[in-house]
Amino acid sequence: MEHKVNNSPSALFPAASHYLSRDHHFFSFSSSHQPGLVVLPGEFIHVQTWDCYRGAITGAENALLPIDSAFINPATGPIFVSGATPGDTLSVTLHDIRPGTRGVARTYSGDGQLAHLAAEPFAQFFDVNDGVVRMNDRVSFPASPMLGVIGVAPASGEIPTMPAGKHGGNLDNNKNTIGSTIHLPVKHDGALLSMGDMHASMGDGEICGTGIEIAGDVLISTDLIKGIGTEYPVTETSTSWITHGVSAVETLYEAMQIACEEAAKLLVDHWGFTMSEAFIFLSVQGNLGIAQAVHPAQGTVIAKMEVPKISACPKPFKVA
Repeated sequence: MEHKVNNSPSALFPAASHYLSRDHHFFSFSSSHQPGLVVLPGEFIHVQTWDCYRGAITGAENALLPIDSAFINPATGPIFVSGATPGDTLSVTLHDIRPGTRGVARTYSGDGQLAHLAAEPFAQFFDVNDGVVRMNDRVSFPASPMLGVIGVAPASGEIPTMPAGKHGGNLDNNKNTIGSTIHLPVKHDGALLSMGDMHASMGDGEICGTGIEIAGDVLISTDLIKGIGTEYPVTETSTSWITHGVSAVETLYEAMQIACEEAAKLLVDHWGFTMSEAFIFLSVQGNLGIAQAVHPAQGTVIAKMEVPKISACPKPFKVA
């Protein structure tokens, strides 16, 4: 596929060789989607994203507007990464995330761990300025922007952007933030990367079903690890690497099991641990957590196992 360079239309990210507008988005991951960009590994890309509602929630007049789940989580993309072939790992580094100035969180009847105590739907707007989130006159806190959705085209078929899976998708891992690299298993030529669902802040579990849903801009670059792949995505930060486990709603333990097994496999396959050593090491140094577990609700639950970077396992993959 021809490599085309599209200059960024603004000075927001001067390093970017490419710009992809949020107007080029889909509500699913599929190899049938026409790429919005063709890039080379290493190039900087400015990606503009919608909030998860595609801008439909603007104020008190439509704060509780019902939105069909088929039109939640628009993902900007896909981006065709030249040289990516099935069996590779696509490594996506989030160099910067710039949320907009106004976001919203909503509750829904019957969804979430506290739905029985706060039965009525409710919307809370947030102002985001200079790295600070203002909830109301009493409550402010630092912004911690992240991407909820990031993924590639799956091995077959079409997967909506609402669930997570082996392709990535709606991982809702708040460690997918500035400075992190998300490693994704490539199943098609070009990988076909898409992303969206930005949050100005989101807690582990996202218990009401939303973070601070907000539009914004992201500066990314990509790299390829040839001939090495994982079953599920892996996130890498400056201090740790994190495996994911995904399962159907109501089966959180299964998701936790997968996250543990994925971490153990990497320790054994890449760093020479025995399975018994990996089992012990993850118990004494790993952190098993929950990325997404809105209960009760439809969708997927996502667990994560965070492994510290030490000399014995400094990265998820040992690359020659």
